[in-house]
Order: sequence, then structure tokens, then C-alpha cells
Amino acid sequence: MFASTDGWTSCALGHDHWGRAGAAGLFLHRDGAAGPEVLLQHRALWSHHGGTWGTPGGALHTGEPPHVGALRECREELGLVPDDVVLGARSVDDHGGWAYTTVLARPARPIDPAELRLDGESDGVAWWPLAGLGAVALHPGLAASLDRLLPLLLTGGPADTRG
Repeated sequence: MFASTDGWTSCALGHDHWGRAGAAGLFLHRDGAAGPEVLLQHRALWSHHGGTWGTPGGALHTGEPPHVGALRECREELGLVPDDVVLGARSVDDHGGWAYTTVLARPARPIDPAELRLDGESDGVAWWPLAGLGAVALHPGLAASLDRLLPLLLTGGPADTRG
């Protein structure tokens, strides 16, 4: 079992971040009728950047590999289990002393947002077309990462095997 590192920390860039050992999230995507879609959760108002849409994710535990943490957070927040997804490429947003790893994944089965079990950290979950992401308030970290994530999503990108 990994030790929890919930809590705030500052990076070399002077930003405050949740997760003293870094954080990770799952960017689940599928082919939709009108093009690629991504599964996003609407963050509860009480949470950091509440009211925005983002990926399920959160603080990594000490020594926990990012893909394991992303899967754990996805299970906690949405009720999805590792067998529900197929992991793909990873993108690391390194701030110097703190990093957020986004793990791309595809559904291994049909996933209906109405059937997901939300844990209170989010007010909703939905498949959003990539073309429609500009119409919603995105979590600032996700919005800032889209330039790196979209090419990986659209091309499949090489899988990053780093921890």
C-alpha cells in the first residue's frame, strides 16, 4: 500500500498544487459520431477550480506510478475499474519539483455516463466532442495541456513508459 500525500505543495514556478508527490489523471477518449470525444467530469464547486470540466485525477501517493494513480483516482471518482479502459500515451506537465501526468486511455467497453458512480468530487460527467471543448469552462490545467494532449489523442502517439 502506498502512503497518502494529499496536501498542498509549491513548485519551482511558484504555483500551488494539490498532491505533495505530484498528481495524475485519466484522459479517456473515444470515436464519436461527429469525431473524437473525451469523458470529462464537472468538478464540484467546493473543489479546487470547482465548476470547471476536467479529467478524473488527483494526488499521487508516495512511490505510486502515475498510471496506477490515474486509474485509482478514476475508480474513486467515477467507479471505473482498470478493466474498463485501455491505457495509451502519457504526457507529463513538469513544473520543477511537481508534475501532473495525463494518461490517455480508450474505453474497453461502452461507457454510459449515466451509469457511473460519482463520489462527490464532481457534479456530473459527460462525453464532450473535441470540437465543443471551447464551449465549456475547462479546468485551467487541462486547458493549458490541450496543445500537448490533442496530437497524442488524434495520432495515438507513442506510449510513454516512464513510471
